[in-house]
Amino acid sequence: MSEATTKTYSGTMAGEGSKWPLQMVFLVIGLAGMGLALIGLILGLVNHDARPVLSWLIGVAFWLSILLGSLFMVLLFHLFDAGWSVIARRQLEHLLGGLKWVAIIFLPLLMITWFYSDPGILWKWMNPDHMLPSGHTVAQDVLYESKSAFLNRFSFTLQAFIFFGAFLFFASMMRKHSFGLDRDGDARHVHAMRKLAAAGIFVCALSATFGAINWFMSLEYHWFSTMYGVWFFAGCMRSAIAVLLIILFFQSSRGDLKGIHNESHNYLLGCMALAFTVFWAYISFSQYFLIYQANIPEETFWYKIRHVNADGATNSWWWIGLCLIFCHFLLPFLFLLFYKTKVKVKLILFVASWILVFHLVDLYFNILPTKIAPADNILNYEVRQFSITFWDLSMIVGLGGIVLWAYRKSLSENSPIPLRDPRIDESIHCHE
Repeated sequence: MSEATTKTYSGTMAGEGSKWPLQMVFLVIGLAGMGLALIGLILGLVNHDARPVLSWLIGVAFWLSILLGSLFMVLLFHLFDAGWSVIARRQLEHLLGGLKWVAIIFLPLLMITWFYSDPGILWKWMNPDHMLPSGHTVAQDVLYESKSAFLNRFSFTLQAFIFFGAFLFFASMMRKHSFGLDRDGDARHVHAMRKLAAAGIFVCALSATFGAINWFMSLEYHWFSTMYGVWFFAGCMRSAIAVLLIILFFQSSRGDLKGIHNESHNYLLGCMALAFTVFWAYISFSQYFLIYQANIPEETFWYKIRHVNADGATNSWWWIGLCLIFCHFLLPFLFLLFYKTKVKVKLILFVASWILVFHLVDLYFNILPTKIAPADNILNYEVRQFSITFWDLSMIVGLGGIVLWAYRKSLSENSPIPLRDPRIDESIHCHE
């Protein structure tokens, strides 16, 4: 990087006093939200009500998907040596400072499976005595017996530690070398990050896939889909791109990235958002179409309870499903087709926020619906309907506050842009 460029952007280095107040605001919001969510979790356990416990899982799923998408993007940017992405990549590296806190906040869900009186309050297969709508217990279920080598408490816990360990290892190593490059400018950091990216993209892809199977798909353990991990990956990427666009907007508007971040960065990230919007739709439709075509009861029931109740009446999930088709795919797809909507700041900010909201709705659609037994009808179950509770909002806002606090903390301790990255000039002058 040239001396003149270094002087121009050296004012963006960390340590400005203006960062601390906002950092503390995020911390206070995070602690308050998490405190309320913890109260909800405890009340849910005391009352044997799974809904507040699901709020905890939804909050973790939402922010974990954003952070995993951020990790995937960092790895991919290094793997493909994307020079334009250097400025954007640094924001993701700061954001990954929140990953360890999400891992810690996942721990109460693991503790419930070991120490709570009903370990199957979330994952029914955890409790052998859990009564199914068919009238027999999990322990008597032939389908569970065939999956029990994978779906058991010890395996579930061990895999959770392995998966989070993999995510944290690659995130911390990428951050370590990236920030180390700022300090000494040694090219070994660049080579190390590229090697880590090659291994990390494979390890983290497998970890995210099996993590999604364990934590979300196994909520209805009878159901299975080989495409589920890919659906989760698509959601991770879409949400991470959306958050990155929002961060870049605020960072450039308040001064840290003013004159550095430009329309070309928005355009390229908008193209990525369009690509993963199509990819998400392709995976979601393919999963539905293959299950519809095969017409196997162990698979079709997953979509059935997202359409009708036990009495055959259309339920709330039918409308949520239609909403995902039109609002999570069609509208962003049409919006992102045009050049102007990808480069105009207010327009790209709108679509990024829109994608983020409906990514959360997509997680609701995948996590909340389940058969609740017993029930006073011939099929002996009721379907949990769509709802947004106070505990949901507390968890999402609270964990979000913690993640954004970690982002601001990382930003206050390190440069907002990698000044000594060999491709920094290419990124600053992207498409000029």
